[in-house]
Amino acid sequence: MGGLRCVDGSYLTVTPVACTDSVGAPYEITLELHRDGAPYGSVGERCGHLLARLARGVDEARRGSRRWADPDDRFPCDEPDSELFSFRYRTRAGLGGGELRCQLRTIPVWQPGPGEWRLTRRAYVEAWGATGVGMRAVLTSAELSVFVRQLVDEAEGCLKGRDSAQKQCRGSGHGDSR
Repeated sequence: MGGLRCVDGSYLTVTPVACTDSVGAPYEITLELHRDGAPYGSVGERCGHLLARLARGVDEARRGSRRWADPDDRFPCDEPDSELFSFRYRTRAGLGGGELRCQLRTIPVWQPGPGEWRLTRRAYVEAWGATGVGMRAVLTSAELSVFVRQLVDEAEGCLKGRDSAQKQCRGSGHGDSR
């Protein structure tokens, strides 16, 4: 289970939950969100492969991109302000309760010693529950890498059958059966 301390002091917990087919075999994941331990939303049905790709991308960017001198400013996308992921809760009727997304933002920081601006990049992980109340955590690329890697590792465990009896979703994560 991945967790983030948000800028408002609250704690966002993100837990991968195995989605199962009609015979009970796990095939993908959904993410359950909790705010300070209370249920907050369910998002990202079938998002495991996207998270795994992001984890690899963040690790590669930290090792590679020379455009940003500080490895904490290195992310998979070199666009100034771009989105790394956006997971929503969907029903047949449209959008429902919950969203988890990550956007990159470039932030100028004044350096008083040399008297110049330094550009930094941060990942803004934002979550919304069904009530519309939002949460935000601001992460370096190292912190994003740890967070996403935890989710991927736990998701792989769910899909291999470990803990799948305890962590299963049905349908969109709200008791609907497939």
